[in-house]
Amino acid sequence: MRNLAVLFIAFFCCISGATAFAQVIKRNPAVKTGVLIPLHEDINPLSGALLKQKFQQAIDSGADVIVLDIHSPGGFTYVTFELMDMVLDAKEVETVAFIEKDAISGAALLSLACDRIIMLPTARIGDAGEIVMGEDGRFRYTEAKSRSVLAQKVRDTAEARGRPVALAEKMVDKDLVVYSATNRNTGEVRYLSNKDLESLENRDEWETGNPVREAGKEMFFTANGKRAVELGFADEVINSRDQLAKKLGVREPMEVMERTWTDTLVFLLNTDVAAFLLITIGLITLVFELSAPGLSFGGLTSLLCFSLFFWSRFLGGTSGWLEVLLFGMGLIFIAVEFFVIPGFGFAGIGGIILLLVSLIMASSRGLFPETPEEINGFGIDVLTVIGAFLCFLVALFFLSRYIGDLPGLSRLTLKPGIGVSSSAGNTLLGGQPDEQTSPWQLVNVGDTGTTCSPLRPSGKIQVGDLIVDVVTEGDFIDADSKVCVINRQGAKITVRRIS
Repeated sequence: MRNLAVLFIAFFCCISGATAFAQVIKRNPAVKTGVLIPLHEDINPLSGALLKQKFQQAIDSGADVIVLDIHSPGGFTYVTFELMDMVLDAKEVETVAFIEKDAISGAALLSLACDRIIMLPTARIGDAGEIVMGEDGRFRYTEAKSRSVLAQKVRDTAEARGRPVALAEKMVDKDLVVYSATNRNTGEVRYLSNKDLESLENRDEWETGNPVREAGKEMFFTANGKRAVELGFADEVINSRDQLAKKLGVREPMEVMERTWTDTLVFLLNTDVAAFLLITIGLITLVFELSAPGLSFGGLTSLLCFSLFFWSRFLGGTSGWLEVLLFGMGLIFIAVEFFVIPGFGFAGIGGIILLLVSLIMASSRGLFPETPEEINGFGIDVLTVIGAFLCFLVALFFLSRYIGDLPGLSRLTLKPGIGVSSSAGNTLLGGQPDEQTSPWQLVNVGDTGTTCSPLRPSGKIQVGDLIVDVVTEGDFIDADSKVCVINRQGAKITVRRIS
């Protein structure tokens, strides 16, 4: 009984201690979990897709605070808009933009969308004017339509986060002038632009002072951390990264979602150079595989190249199953043209078109770009794919001089006819061919031979003393089988198994 009492008391103490500990944790705000996601590069479709993945992983992990460690010069406007919407829609977590150095252009807009902006005193934020490269290669201010959409997006975001709307709009509109204005009746102080003042119905009630130093005419609003806090644009200033977790009230150390080796590989494979090489090598090895069907080195290499291409595009956010389906249909069309339908017609041309379209779609975000950035990016993607095809054709041209020695590929080339002496007759067993005569020229319909290798459906047979490249009607024929020549079109010799 005494032992039972001791056990009961120990059990009760454990339960009480656990309950007390849970209450302490519940009362202590420092038990919040925080995740830090670095953004230390320009904003492009690939970096944007990777950031979205990391952001969703942080949400799925149950983090209370997501910190975007931003040091970026900005980038694509439409990608920036997608990232802003991602942050604005994340209602279940607190989002924080931590700026240790620079958040310029699109990076400043992404920071604007976060719940809090924390900066180092010398860090900079702003200068988000939208520019585009002209036909002369020079960067210039975008057209008014694009600027209007950008300005409205910035105004709405600043209003949603309770930040000075005029200063936010000044980041993207250099023609504005922002003043500190005071209402004579209520004493309210606001930052108003010249356009805001012109549109006010009670304009006489507002007294304006000198323009804000960082928001004068012909300049985009840019401020360091200390000044941004003074203007109400940023929330807090800290002196070092070490103070960040304490300021946010999260456990230390915070989990950092660094880029993994998979992310790095995806990033490298999504570059134009890598895409060019994967497509070119994949096409060349594909021709070798089609010349001698049956999974070989060419087929494995081609499968590896195109698998890496589409895998990297999947993770990069530019490809889906539709592109893979179109690519597979293109391969089927080409295979049908290669083995079933004689000549080169609809199936072959259609297959090539499907391959081109699928590769271009997988490299870009659609076939109908709208913004100047999307048009430029789409043009680069098209040039990369077309360039890879041209390089493939050039490589095929140089291989053509050796193509007759490759199993099954000799039928793709036309060789000049060489006369055969009448003494040769129709039999191959009684005479020796001339040194300049190709073996296929001495084969006639009705000749019989033995397969030297499996025909799948192409391979080699022996007719007398000759070794000849042949192709079946589509059936598989084992080695050491008796076959008969049933058709000959140029260098293409078709055989059938002798039952």
